[in-house]
Amino acid sequence: MASPHAVLGSMVEAMWGLSHLAVYPLGALAPRRGGAGHRYRMEHLTPLQRGMVVSGVAESGTPILLIHGMVDNHSIFALLRRGLQRRGFSRVYSMNYSVRTSDVRTAAAQLAAEIEQICEETGYERIHVVAHSLGGLIARYYVTRLGGDDRVHTVVTLGSPHQGTHMARLLPLRIARQLRPGSPLFEELDRPVPGCTTRFVCFWSDTDEAVLPAHHAQLRHPDLAVTDVPLTGVGHLSLPILPSVAHRISTTLTQLDNDGAPTASVTSITPA
Repeated sequence: MASPHAVLGSMVEAMWGLSHLAVYPLGALAPRRGGAGHRYRMEHLTPLQRGMVVSGVAESGTPILLIHGMVDNHSIFALLRRGLQRRGFSRVYSMNYSVRTSDVRTAAAQLAAEIEQICEETGYERIHVVAHSLGGLIARYYVTRLGGDDRVHTVVTLGSPHQGTHMARLLPLRIARQLRPGSPLFEELDRPVPGCTTRFVCFWSDTDEAVLPAHHAQLRHPDLAVTDVPLTGVGHLSLPILPSVAHRISTTLTQLDNDGAPTASVTSITPA
């Protein structure tokens, strides 16, 4: 019998799916560039110190790039973007990759170009990445296979199938083949990455209907610094929209900006 958390989560998931369909067409437009183009070398400072330097809390957060999942666009992050900005991260960017993308490697190369542009615009040498679903694998490939750890301080993944998902066997998309457990893509991602300096924080939910089994959203790699954040009662589409999840993300990134370590615990988040 389903738990009350799971039932409530399913209801929220259904409502969000309908509302997301309404705003999805707007997401086809190019994302706005986030933040002003000032060039400060401040990545070594804490958020408070940065705010003192530029006389404004709004400039205190490390730039964040949001990456959507399969057959989606940046509209999925409308609420998360606002939540991060309210918590002091003013430079929040989004990247759209084509719904016709058939290869994680190709999308990772596009991500590399996007991050270089952000670093050039802001003057930061490293940024944070928050990625939903397939976006997390794109970010992971960029960091571990294309040398992106020089540019990315932290990758936060939301329901990304780091160990593959059996749901991919049901999807009639070329890229879905790469998401099957044991595919050549995962064999490549599982190769050694000694000296990788990027930290990974992986949010996953026990009721994620897109990652089967749900624990495959956990990242397991001996060379990577990983913190898993298990949630209960949160659906796949709900991960980027719940205020409680946005709060956990911003808290985690603030801790990391202060050179602290994120804390891991089993979290029961009410999907409301």
